[in-house]
Amino acid sequence: MLQRFLDPATLHSISGLDLVAKTVVQGFIAGLHRSPDFGFSQEFAEYRAYTPGDDLRHVDWNVFARTEKAFLKRYRGETNTQLLVLLDTSASMGFGSHSVNKLDYARFLAASLCYLANQQRDNAGLIVFDADVRNYVPPSSRQGQLFRLLHAVEHAEVGTHTDFAAPFVHVQQFQRRRGLVVVISDFYEQPEIVIKTVEPLRHRGNEVILFHVLDPQEIAPKFKEQLLLVDLENKSSLEVSPEYARNEYRQKIDAHIEQLRSKSKSAGLDYFLMNTSRPLDEGLREYLNIRQGRL
Repeated sequence: MLQRFLDPATLHSISGLDLVAKTVVQGFIAGLHRSPDFGFSQEFAEYRAYTPGDDLRHVDWNVFARTEKAFLKRYRGETNTQLLVLLDTSASMGFGSHSVNKLDYARFLAASLCYLANQQRDNAGLIVFDADVRNYVPPSSRQGQLFRLLHAVEHAEVGTHTDFAAPFVHVQQFQRRRGLVVVISDFYEQPEIVIKTVEPLRHRGNEVILFHVLDPQEIAPKFKEQLLLVDLENKSSLEVSPEYARNEYRQKIDAHIEQLRSKSKSAGLDYFLMNTSRPLDEGLREYLNIRQGRL
């Protein structure tokens, strides 16, 4: 029996990224109840109750095994949606104040989205980047694609500084069809630069989601004495006091988050903050509920 929400430390203790992704997605779907859409694909239409005479080939037997109720999946089309995940592995993503650092959490999220796309028979691809593109798995739904994606996610390593231009130039050069582009990053860049770089993908007919991954100590730092903080990307340092963290820093990070959110909305992009101390399936569920409210 899956627990209601999966604590990030629990995910971290699971052996194998494929099992992590499966566990997150199953918990995510199980909590949606009668939601008309359980994933991010726009091609999936709905579940409906089985009635005598329906084709048994369309029954979702996994749902039946859990609930002992027969539901049919209905699609608007098959393999018409493309998911491309852009995973930031810059040095700042290596920070963590608890059992799961930002990159681990981002890996879990990327793997879960790829697993979900695979379950929906959608094309899925991946770009791993920092200052340059470190790995590229072209979108596909062919056999073995999920293994290739999870292998690339699992072997993504902390790199250098972030350059958002590199992966987006890559996307524009190699993308052959429009679809869903998901960017997973801590977005330590000026919001204007992030949006200016990402927005062209929206104009090409893609739907774009920004998942902003931050550690709780980055959102609301708590310490009791003077600390020397070192930037993981440029190695610059800054001595800060608890008072600065409570007041000036909080104002700056809150303003940064709000600017990203508002500028994303103005550009027609989706934005969602992911706190690494929060259960991943809970965060996905909240995002999907917000998303469904707009559809």
